[in-house]
Amino acid sequence: MLTKNDIEKYFIAEKQESILFFSIGIIAIISAIFFIFYFKNNFFRGIAIPLIVIGILQCIVGFTVYLKSDSDRVKMVYAYDMNPSEFKKSELPRMETVNKNFVIYRWSEIFLLLIGIIIYLKLRNNNTIESSWSGNGFILGIGIALAIQAALMLSADYFAEKRANIYINKIIEFINKN
Repeated sequence: MLTKNDIEKYFIAEKQESILFFSIGIIAIISAIFFIFYFKNNFFRGIAIPLIVIGILQCIVGFTVYLKSDSDRVKMVYAYDMNPSEFKKSELPRMETVNKNFVIYRWSEIFLLLIGIIIYLKLRNNNTIESSWSGNGFILGIGIALAIQAALMLSADYFAEKRANIYINKIIEFINKN
């Protein structure tokens, strides 16, 4: 049975994961800047591109979720207590949308992961250590960083989706019993 504590726990976990997501983005951006200015070769410049692009996305998503988690938590706990019909009417559709988005995220992340792996597998044997710093090394760097970033995002979203499914099941149980 859904309780206020379940609602609180869901949104607190969402907020904590948003901090993790934001932190990963910051680390990716700092790493990219370090790679560009310290190593100064095509391989590390290639690594820097997905780190910066995906890192910025991670920061935006993490910060946005962080900002809205508390207000969503307060709004849903209040609705649960004071206006259960509003809670029933609004929270399940919202969470169903969240879950639909997780499907889009999952397939996008799998696609990026596969692209990164394919780039790595295609170019790893075409490059010696020396030649990976030039020529195809740029593309190889992109592939490696793309695969790593996609795997990190896929992992984080797996746990978020799992948590969302548990919460949705409790919402459905609450709706069916009331």
